[in-house]
Amino acid sequence: MNILLIGGGGREHAIAEGIKKSKHNPSLYALMAKKNPGIAALCEDFLLEKETEIEKVVEYAKARNIEMVFVGPEAPLAAGIADALWETGIPVVGPKKACAIIEFDKAWARNFMKKYGIEGCPAYEVFTEKEPAYAFIEKLGDVAVKPSGLTGGKGVKVMGDQLPDLEAAKTYTSELLEKGPVVIEERFIGEEFTLQALVDGKSLVFFPAVQDHKRAYEGDLGPNTGGMGSYTDAGEILPFMLPEDLEKAKKIMQDTVKALYEETATGYKGILYGQFILTVSGPKVVEFNARFGDPEAMNVIPLIETDFVEIMSAMVKGTLGKLPVSFSRKATVCKYAVPAGYPDNPEKDSEVFVEDIGKASIYYASVYEKEGKVYTTGSRAIAVVGCAETIDAAEKIAQNALENIRGKLFFRKDIGTAALIQKRIDHMKELRG
Repeated sequence: MNILLIGGGGREHAIAEGIKKSKHNPSLYALMAKKNPGIAALCEDFLLEKETEIEKVVEYAKARNIEMVFVGPEAPLAAGIADALWETGIPVVGPKKACAIIEFDKAWARNFMKKYGIEGCPAYEVFTEKEPAYAFIEKLGDVAVKPSGLTGGKGVKVMGDQLPDLEAAKTYTSELLEKGPVVIEERFIGEEFTLQALVDGKSLVFFPAVQDHKRAYEGDLGPNTGGMGSYTDAGEILPFMLPEDLEKAKKIMQDTVKALYEETATGYKGILYGQFILTVSGPKVVEFNARFGDPEAMNVIPLIETDFVEIMSAMVKGTLGKLPVSFSRKATVCKYAVPAGYPDNPEKDSEVFVEDIGKASIYYASVYEKEGKVYTTGSRAIAVVGCAETIDAAEKIAQNALENIRGKLFFRKDIGTAALIQKRIDHMKELRG
């Protein structure tokens, strides 16, 4: 089978690895904006092209007799790549535009949740003008401010250390309004977690819960990033969660898929990503994404025990409910090495040297290869993943790997450590009383 992967980041490297492990020996092709050396090494052939150039993508898929496509990033989904490929008879793992809107239009997503009574929706309003927005900020008193469109995971700011007071919230709102609509909503207090699911239009298969770390610096300080690293435990839930927290989050996602069909008359086929915050009154929805998270994909894809190509086929055919999908019960820790100065002033075009990374898996992200050498761009460069019986053991594997990658890079040492996880546990215990 000829399979095309769209995208060239760390998430897509993990997807490519999952596809290539299949017993069906698929021929893998890729379309990516820059040459990712990890993906390129797994491919029969690849095309360097902007991932939102729909005509070029379709042309390449036809030329390579592609039988199934996996779309990694959000931008091509928002551009309607799944629709264009399905129209040519090529099935796609990745939702059509009518459903992908749940990620690329946050105002639509909140209004949709409200319309269908989906649990976990905050008090919110959508604004296009300053004065009503300012009044709503004053009314709520403690807010999250987010642009309605795609921002690569970096656009949301919340009251606290990002927005120290109401005036700062108003200033940020004013900046965002120059570019488009702004969603202002109540700020939830709790611990964030991610729940990702395979979806075939009706059935959902859930991955273990993951916790991502958005802040650039240790101790959860500094500016937001696309994600500095993440971890899973050896089971479905994270150490600070209760089993009922997971069940509530699963029901929210099941209700969302059902309501999306009711709203759009289109079956959601792809990955649904729910970003939740666990509060004293249960999980609340921060946002939905229409694809795997990055780095969260790198935690969960290596845990899949079922043949990945068979999973993809069941998703596009709508037969996922008949396929027994299983995951290995191991813990994972993913850590990113990022360019010095990231995210505000990253070191670009700097060579990276990978030495002995031991038992860890490595995933190339925003790097490019030139004359056999690997260089940084301006974004997250290389992710490493440790997989073991415990979070502690997985963390040690990941940390050892990072210390054997050289270049003008930095990383967070604290992700997956006992001290940081205990901090999460204590926080939830305090909130729950």
